[in-house]
Amino acid sequence: MSNSDSLNSSSTSRAVTSNSLRLGIFAFLTVGLVALTWLATKDRIQEQIRASEQRALYEVLPQEMFDNSLIDTTVYLPDTTLLGPIEDPRGWIAFKEGQPSAVILPVVAPDGYNGRIQLLAGIDYQGKLTGVRAIVHKETPGLGDGIETRVSGWILGFSGKSLTIPDATGWAVKKDGGDFDQFTGATITPRAVVNAVYRVLKYYDLYKTDLFTRGKLTLEPADIEENANGQHD
Repeated sequence: MSNSDSLNSSSTSRAVTSNSLRLGIFAFLTVGLVALTWLATKDRIQEQIRASEQRALYEVLPQEMFDNSLIDTTVYLPDTTLLGPIEDPRGWIAFKEGQPSAVILPVVAPDGYNGRIQLLAGIDYQGKLTGVRAIVHKETPGLGDGIETRVSGWILGFSGKSLTIPDATGWAVKKDGGDFDQFTGATITPRAVVNAVYRVLKYYDLYKTDLFTRGKLTLEPADIEENANGQHD
């Protein structure tokens, strides 16, 4: 090998080493910057997630119905077959002055027009619905999205309903002989939601005692003390 070839080889080797070092330093700094950004914002992100979740809970259950920290009083749900393919099997349990007041449960309608419709349902102690909201869906705008409160008030019609109001035959859309309206040009979506809401009521009827027992165990000491004082007064 000539001196010229040796010099070229050595120069190339140094260039590769130098570029690799620069890339390594750049990658290290980038990872470090991402990590620092995540550390700086993670609490804020968690606060935003918590606030969003809390808003959703308050939409289906009036705040005057409970005095515990609802968002923290969660329980993992027993056999969720009736609730459909839910991804997060937990419910929220409400207490008022230490007494069982209501629950919020997730339920999924797997048979929406464009797939799954994820719902939250608030149910008071007597088994009446306090509210239902669709939280995730892919229904067609202008047709199935009538389940959203920003589009129509259809879903508000569940409030006050129970397993007996209407009776079992009434828990269907009018096209199927039931009590609930369908949307103009769209029956599949409301049918799926009506069936899902009926299932969550049946679930509550089956597991009512278990849900409140589990919920009582998750109350914070401050909640228990405050409720006890309230009862004493």
